[in-house]
Amino acid sequence: MQQLAELFWGSVENQASYTWKSILGQVPWYQNYFYGLILISLLVWAAEILFPWRKEQKVLRKDFFLDGFYMFFNFFLFSIAISGFYKLLGYFFSEMGIRSTSLALLPLKEWPPVVQLLVFFVLLDFVQWLTHVLLHRIEFLWRFHQVHHSVKEMGFAAHLRYHWMENVLYKPLKTLGVMLLGGFEPEQAYIVHFAAITIGHLNHANIKLDWGPLRYVLNNPVMHLYHHAYELPKGRFGVNFGISLSLWDYLFGTHHIPETSGKVALGFPGDHQMPTGFWGQLRHGFRRKKT
Repeated sequence: MQQLAELFWGSVENQASYTWKSILGQVPWYQNYFYGLILISLLVWAAEILFPWRKEQKVLRKDFFLDGFYMFFNFFLFSIAISGFYKLLGYFFSEMGIRSTSLALLPLKEWPPVVQLLVFFVLLDFVQWLTHVLLHRIEFLWRFHQVHHSVKEMGFAAHLRYHWMENVLYKPLKTLGVMLLGGFEPEQAYIVHFAAITIGHLNHANIKLDWGPLRYVLNNPVMHLYHHAYELPKGRFGVNFGISLSLWDYLFGTHHIPETSGKVALGFPGDHQMPTGFWGQLRHGFRRKKT
């Protein structure tokens, strides 16, 4: 028991130390997600201000500061809190003989760095796309994902407004994706992670951008806006599930872009019951649904 406690708190302390060193600028710039997130956020926000799609929307839109808090809570604070549990999970898997290479399908280490990054990016994005579909398809998971869909005015910071339970779900599945690659994460994986943050911010931004012919590969604000639409096509439980890539939605027939005016009501039926504050949303999903 003492060993487990040491593993848990050791991981939490290491993650907290790394985050603090990032704030102090004591980690390499390409690994500094604290200032990287701030820089990307400022650049995309500036683009929203200069080239607004929905011109009637205020610069400090509805829930702007709530979403800003979510960015730092989910990306840093909760990551520190949950790191110990992931450490214990890895320990128990190891005790059962399950190693990071147990599910290896691809010899990623043997490939050129550029190919490593591309395969890493595509495979992890597919795992996240599939997870996103499940968040909409399974009622228990959808209750947590409703926090993200409670956004009523879209802006870059809405990207990271999501229930803390989504962190619990996504991280193990991302680890599964890495295991499929032989337990190997490319040395330059920071490029993939920063690219994913940037694309995610843009997808939620108040900018009319569809990437032209590349829209069939890359997710974009025009496409993702309809993912957040209050009214969905009849018989659908969701559309446009893409994270960084739109490719999966076109391949599996879950794409839907009826028009591009940007005048779309956002939310979901029953969103009036969603708590408006952070602490209320933190508990959302565990409460019984009102009838």
